[in-house]
Amino acid sequence: MHIVVCIKQVPDSAQIRVHPVTNTIMRQGVPAIVNPYDLFSLEEALRLKDQFGGRVTVLCMGPPQAEEALRKCVSFGADDAVLVTDRAFAGADTLATSYALAAAIRKLSSEQAVDLVFTGKQTIDGDTAQVGPGIAKRMGLQLLTYVSSIQETNLDDGTITVERRGEGGVQVLKTQLPALITMLENTNEMRFASLPAMIHAASHPVRKWNKEDAGIEDLTKIGLKGSPTVVSKVFGPTPRSEKAEMVNLDTTTLRDMTLNLLQSIFTRHPTLEQDLINKGVTP
Repeated sequence: MHIVVCIKQVPDSAQIRVHPVTNTIMRQGVPAIVNPYDLFSLEEALRLKDQFGGRVTVLCMGPPQAEEALRKCVSFGADDAVLVTDRAFAGADTLATSYALAAAIRKLSSEQAVDLVFTGKQTIDGDTAQVGPGIAKRMGLQLLTYVSSIQETNLDDGTITVERRGEGGVQVLKTQLPALITMLENTNEMRFASLPAMIHAASHPVRKWNKEDAGIEDLTKIGLKGSPTVVSKVFGPTPRSEKAEMVNLDTTTLRDMTLNLLQSIFTRHPTLEQDLINKGVTP
């Protein structure tokens, strides 16, 4: 069984700041981490490896320093690590990223057939949740998004059964392999890396692929040339000057408290009541 886990090295969003003049993200001095959502996918892949054996390959597209993120994944138990890095990939949006990663996965599949591809549900720096589905579409893989648990994997008939969360509730889906799975957060707990594993990861040979090594066939579909997305502006939210107001209601019944509170809100926002009525909501 061969499982590929796509990861991304991202800046720690808790420490990102926006430049007050240029409105651009200030990355200087911000530590880089493995995208937290990807770790849930890595742990699930490692659990399947523990159960069925096989091989887990971690794949990342990024600058040379992303090698550190791959080594961290190796310390957790991944068998192989591939970094797709080339100046030609710079400025890639989700469309160009999915094209490059799909090409790299095909290259890995030529070495050993890939049964499963895992990605996190999204990244904390982009929050688009588009790369995983984009890879599945380009490779013709069965797509299972927002998966909360893997219920059964049957290698004899090549099927996998998962539980996924949707807006309407929980679904149980069964599909044929190969497939691509995007894992939800808080679905498992990442294992700790042992000291011998960390020592092994430090010296593990991370394979570095440029655009030729990754099997890129059309250079117009990678980097800025293959990225139609345009970010017009990046800005931080404006701090609110208003403070929370304590409302004292001289009544004891829940109904009277609710009515008085609604009346107070409608008084402060005169158009709100009519807007709710127009939308079919009875205040």
